[in-house]
Amino acid sequence: MAYNGNGNRRAILWADATENDWNDWKWQVKNRITTPDQLKAIIDITPEEEAGIVKARGRLSMAITPYWSMLMDPDSPNCPIRKQVVPSADEFYIDPTDMLDPCGEDKDSPVSNLVHRYPDRVLLLATDQCASYCRHCTRRRMVGTKERIITNGKLEKAYEYIKSNRKIRDVLISGGDPFMLDDDKLEHILKTLREIPHVELLRIGTRAPVALPMRVTPELVTMLKRYAPIWISLHFNHPREITREVKAACDMLADNGLVLGSQTVLLKGINDKPYIMKRLMHELVKIRVRPYYIYQCDPVRGTSHLRAPVAAGINIMEKLRGHTSGYAVPTYVIDAPGGGGKIPVAPNYMLAQSKDAFTLKNFRGELYTYKEPKDKTVPKQQSISSGDKHVSQTA
Repeated sequence: MAYNGNGNRRAILWADATENDWNDWKWQVKNRITTPDQLKAIIDITPEEEAGIVKARGRLSMAITPYWSMLMDPDSPNCPIRKQVVPSADEFYIDPTDMLDPCGEDKDSPVSNLVHRYPDRVLLLATDQCASYCRHCTRRRMVGTKERIITNGKLEKAYEYIKSNRKIRDVLISGGDPFMLDDDKLEHILKTLREIPHVELLRIGTRAPVALPMRVTPELVTMLKRYAPIWISLHFNHPREITREVKAACDMLADNGLVLGSQTVLLKGINDKPYIMKRLMHELVKIRVRPYYIYQCDPVRGTSHLRAPVAAGINIMEKLRGHTSGYAVPTYVIDAPGGGGKIPVAPNYMLAQSKDAFTLKNFRGELYTYKEPKDKTVPKQQSISSGDKHVSQTA
């Protein structure tokens, strides 16, 4: 693991747990840290953290897997692992820019638990349960309260909607976290979707391989492989999240043909420095996870203390583009508040444009001009006969 300072504390809180218990994902979920007293056995919590934990009950409740808790620095409230999952009193300040449903998913929901915004793809929300609850969660209006899975009745309505719209070729299964479903429940969803003729691509959005790597079992991977191609959208925010357990989980997925990408959220005080983000991207590539997006943190209610300025994201992209391999450079996007969809944001590399020339700036800040051909007319070709030979000649 990335942080080893909590070994003795693990022994105190889970003294009766065997190694088999520890490596059982259901044991991990059953033994999540949900109270201040449990957390005090792992870290020295601050008054702000304790107040946040108490007030978070019934909203986006605290739940931290034992595995994840071992990555936290017990002495530093600024620990990037700790800040992502331990509630803070700051969550209960409501900024004027905060929104309950920042991505406008509810208005684009034709049937329950299904979001249809883009013409050819839909989002299926299969559960509101996660392994651990991220404090920056964009769906905190519905996630981490009652921990329910979508009912069979709601699933059937979602399937019927997808079947009725032949433009839908891509289904993203998310939540919550679909990997919190038992294998047979998840397989039923995948099997039903795969049987719809016009559905070409299945995707799963999950953070379980990061916060609960023991969830990736041989049985799960064997099942997923039956419904390939499946793309797995993971969620990594900091290089300290990439442990030997996480690498083993990603290896198992990649070795069996699952395509892995990462969607990172830009978070203030966690990963908003270029050197941290570059290291994260490099570590991801090393474990065969393609950096896909860096998201500007959505203006969801109670997260203003975690939202870094857009300028920080642009600065990070300037320090990535040209300074590392293209495979390690994601796209920085803002999910337009109110439901406008993902909009790429990048440094300004094109400085000027005329009718047939572009002035460009490279990663070193050097200027270059790209000129387009002046004569855009394609010459006509005439075929003339010369004996038995046919010769093509420009008119």
